[in-house]
Amino acid sequence: MANDQLGSPPLWLALIPVFALTGLLSLAVFYFGENASSGANQIALITATGITLLLAWWRKYKWAELEKAIAGAVSVTVSAILILLTVGALMGSWILSGTVPTMIYYGLKLISPDVFYVTVCLVCSVTSLSIGSSWSTVGTIGLGLMGVSASMGMAPEITAGAIISGAYFGDKMSPLSDTTNLAPAVAGTDLFTHIKHMVWTTAPAYIIALGLYTFLGIGLSTGINALELENQQLLLAETFGVSPVLLLPMALVFILAYRKVPAWPALLISTLTGCVFAIIFQYDAIVADGGLKAIWAVLISGYVAHTPNDVLNGLLSAGGMQSIMNTVWLIITAMTFGAVMEKLGFLEVIVRAILGAAHKPATLILATACTCIGTNIVASEQYISVVMPGRMFRTEYERSGLAPQNLSRVLEDSGTVTSALVPWNTCGAFLSGVLGVYTLSYLPYCFFNLLCPVFTVVYGFANFTIVRQQPIKANL
Repeated sequence: MANDQLGSPPLWLALIPVFALTGLLSLAVFYFGENASSGANQIALITATGITLLLAWWRKYKWAELEKAIAGAVSVTVSAILILLTVGALMGSWILSGTVPTMIYYGLKLISPDVFYVTVCLVCSVTSLSIGSSWSTVGTIGLGLMGVSASMGMAPEITAGAIISGAYFGDKMSPLSDTTNLAPAVAGTDLFTHIKHMVWTTAPAYIIALGLYTFLGIGLSTGINALELENQQLLLAETFGVSPVLLLPMALVFILAYRKVPAWPALLISTLTGCVFAIIFQYDAIVADGGLKAIWAVLISGYVAHTPNDVLNGLLSAGGMQSIMNTVWLIITAMTFGAVMEKLGFLEVIVRAILGAAHKPATLILATACTCIGTNIVASEQYISVVMPGRMFRTEYERSGLAPQNLSRVLEDSGTVTSALVPWNTCGAFLSGVLGVYTLSYLPYCFFNLLCPVFTVVYGFANFTIVRQQPIKANL
């Protein structure tokens, strides 16, 4: 909140850090391209935070209260950071144990290139719908599918887009998902009314996405070297002793999710199971590399493959907690900037300005969608993009005679799904780090994530599936 002695800050002042950050991030991408998230974006965020802190000093804020706000914001990301680090270790242990090579082996046998992208989207949809977590889906099944993609010579950015589209569809529609429970709670409706109302925007966006992935896959079989794929399968079988048994660490994630075990302990248990499987099934290779020290090293810095095939070596040399550190750095700097912006009241002022331009239900829905997307960009956190706009627009929806499920749907359509499209957002940083594809590279192919906000705004202006209720007067 803003400093009470000075009152609410003016809009022009609140926009200074936003314009500064936009300019700095643009320069980061211009100078460093796809490597911007490896340090340049973080420097941009820290610099923008410094500019915001100068404004805080001018507004006579004490450092102690700003530091407290920053600590509170960063503490919210501890769970996400633990998941990230564990996914890095999980990637290493799953490669070492043979789990990922087995996923790639069977993927090469079962999935035709012509239907690869649409199959990827469908598989991730079912997985995420079952466990209610886009992050767990991407960090497990998505990891293996990226391996299959690389072996087949498929476009990594399209594959990543299909994985994310499927993962977010399932996450968005699953009653087990945290954001799917959060949005109706903030808006003031119940879970299943919310899910039912989301079908109207989610279904067409998903169907179009599947159609586009099908179209992108047409004719790809003709460009595949069957002999090369067969050679890769033989090397995988010889090196790792491929067997369906090696898929058990992955199956364990689904079992634990079904048992409602939280994501981090579930991934940690699966990582340790991968280490045990590595000792059992890759014993000779581990002993040759130094025994327990070899497993330890893989969890730290990842697995390094040494096969006669360069494609497999590049594919299987991955994982380790160190590989995630750039993403952790990005999350911390992004949340620091967002925390200072919120503490100074800048975010609230910007949202109020947007709200002031919304005089009709259609423009109110548009304003909500823009605020959710803008919050994902400025505050860099998916949950904030759902909670803050929901809290601030709820009364206005009541005044306008719009039922709360309209608000909850917009929060999910514009807040939840677009978090994956911002490189410095916790979700965008996580997905890019795990899949190894720069956020702006996969963004054009996240068809589902791009279409959901479009449908929710178009429906608002067309007055289609907009549920009305008796307007509620504001308390005086």
